Amino acid sequence: MKSSLKFKDLGGDFFAHVKTQKLEDTILIHINENLKQELNLKVTDKDLLRICSGEKQLAKESPISSVYAGHQFGYFVPQLGDGRSCLIGEVGGYELSLKGAGTSPFSRGADGRAVLRSSIREYLCSIAMQGLNIPTTKALSIVSSNSQVYREHIENAAIITRVAESHIRFGHFEYFASKGQDENVKKLADFVLQHHMPELNHRDYLGLFKNVIHSTAIMIARWQAQGFSHGVMNTDNMSILGLTIDYGPFSFMEAYDPGFTCNHSDTQGRYSFERQPSVALWNLQRLADALKSIIQEDQLKEALSFYEKILVKEYSNLMRSKFGFILQDEDDNSLINNFLELLYTKKKDYHQSMRQLLSQQQNTLGDEFDSWFKDYQRRINKEESLNQSVALMNQVNPKYILRNYLAEVAIRKAEDLNEFDEIDILFRLLEKPFDNHDGYESYDSEAPEWAKSLELSCSS
Repeated sequence: MKSSLKFKDLGGDFFAHVKTQKLEDTILIHINENLKQELNLKVTDKDLLRICSGEKQLAKESPISSVYAGHQFGYFVPQLGDGRSCLIGEVGGYELSLKGAGTSPFSRGADGRAVLRSSIREYLCSIAMQGLNIPTTKALSIVSSNSQVYREHIENAAIITRVAESHIRFGHFEYFASKGQDENVKKLADFVLQHHMPELNHRDYLGLFKNVIHSTAIMIARWQAQGFSHGVMNTDNMSILGLTIDYGPFSFMEAYDPGFTCNHSDTQGRYSFERQPSVALWNLQRLADALKSIIQEDQLKEALSFYEKILVKEYSNLMRSKFGFILQDEDDNSLINNFLELLYTKKKDYHQSMRQLLSQQQNTLGDEFDSWFKDYQRRINKEESLNQSVALMNQVNPKYILRNYLAEVAIRKAEDLNEFDEIDILFRLLEKPFDNHDGYESYDSEAPEWAKSLELSCSS
């Protein structure tokens, strides 16, 4: 049975009380109505605006910001924390967090604000990931305002309400372990077990770590299968529940490129697409270091050895599904890898190319794929039912993804024209990305020329 404890019950070592800072002329520009119903939030839009802008407390709970550490681009930073977000309460087993509601003791000199463009990107990507069956934090609403903040230029401040079963990160454990506060490491682990992993026995710390390994491997496998690049895989951006968290310079890969690096600030390519699986393992090793006071080192090492097996199995199953392979064939991996190599050398769009395989009796990929396509036809014809293969492919190959240019169009309309209809259109398409949406076929198009030079940084 899940514990009734809340994160704030851990005590003052884990967080600081904060006061949200008012924005000017706030408006709700979008609400995730399905999530609102799931949370059983029976409030008017007027009250929801006040809650999501930090003007009204949720269930009379004062906001808190948590403290954590983290390895950022490989270097350990002993204190980070929620510099621009705060937990405002728990509803229906989910924590609600305001991102952009002002400063906290962990802001490190920053203004504690989020800008509209980054809030729109996170809001849309949260629903996109959910639609793609990738574990993720959710987003309830976007609040815009006339308050101004400075990034590369003057922008309007906004607040996104993030929703998750837990916002605990690897960095929470690293913070206390680095300070030698073993009792707080244990206290935090006990909380995670009781509140988020009630199926495990009391003080089964090894079971907790195995759960984190499993959920992380599943998340990463689904990232890779759907061409998602996070951009900043620091340990403070890794969820203890294996949720995709902290959307910054993320991007869905378009032209297939294993070396794709979506964050132009990442000049060394540490967090490139092809390195994400190994980086996640490195991050798990850092979590293992932080848990040595409660788990034996040999047990940690043995548990980590299962990460690759879990990831490869999940990724392999997803990729086989994307090609419509139900039966097992020893040459499948070679066929899939040859296809990906062709996509890379010919600079083909990953998602559109996968969708083109649905035309199984006709090669629509181009002459350079003729030889490969003949091999693919021979293989797919071994399946007992081509209709079942097509149905399977339609379940895992999205028609609609959050391409950067689509997000940019929505952002430009919101910032320049105060028009928010594009956000709603994208939200509905991304919520059900495998479906055909009549009249919106153009949203499946590759990026136009003006958008091919778009760059993303940590301020995105």
